[in-house]
Amino acid sequence: MFHSLGKYILLLRLSFRKPEKFSVYWAEVMREMVSVGVGSLGIISIISVFIGAATTIQVAFQLSSPLVPRSIAGSIARDSTILEFSPTISSLVLAGRVGSSMASQIGTMRVTEQIDALEIMGVNAPGYLISPKIIAGVTMFPILVIASIALGIFGGWLACVLSGDVSPADYLSGVHEGFEGLTIRVAIVKAIVFGFIITSICAYQGFYTNGGALEVGQSATKGVVYSCVMVLFADLVITRVML
Repeated sequence: MFHSLGKYILLLRLSFRKPEKFSVYWAEVMREMVSVGVGSLGIISIISVFIGAATTIQVAFQLSSPLVPRSIAGSIARDSTILEFSPTISSLVLAGRVGSSMASQIGTMRVTEQIDALEIMGVNAPGYLISPKIIAGVTMFPILVIASIALGIFGGWLACVLSGDVSPADYLSGVHEGFEGLTIRVAIVKAIVFGFIITSICAYQGFYTNGGALEVGQSATKGVVYSCVMVLFADLVITRVML
């Protein structure tokens, strides 16, 4: 474990050395941001709308007492979406989509000796291949989480309109009541940390792939599994510290 941790830290150190040519790295960062952000927007949108709708319906079902105001469904759905569902579930989904892709790309370059060729030419391979991915993850994950929050709340409103369990007016009233900006700050911090964890762990697994096509698939699987576990652990720590 300590050997792997040391290799991981040293790889991150190499990844953020001063670039040889800034324009080349900048172009790579922009390409990765489009891949991570725009490429993931569709799946995040679909998941967020359905999770927001399902959460609102379940809360309305559990709060069927006439003594409880119906607007409380909007408050609970809002806080659940902001604090947990949007940052955590979205990151777990992105680990499967973005993380596995990164690990596979870098792993394929390793087994086909493309990384060795870069190093022979004097290029800092970790800096060229890994740092743009980490920067893109740290930058785009918060944007995706904010979009997920908005779509999750919209999904809850849509469920109210279609099901009639809670009136849309009561739902919107609950969404506005008692809102605290701290919840948004917690969600953004989680998104930044999760983006770093997923991209760095998956890139590490891909960079140290040995063998052939079978090992590339195993590296991608390990990257997704390890990053998901670390995301859940970091979620617990951030929630405990900030709340």
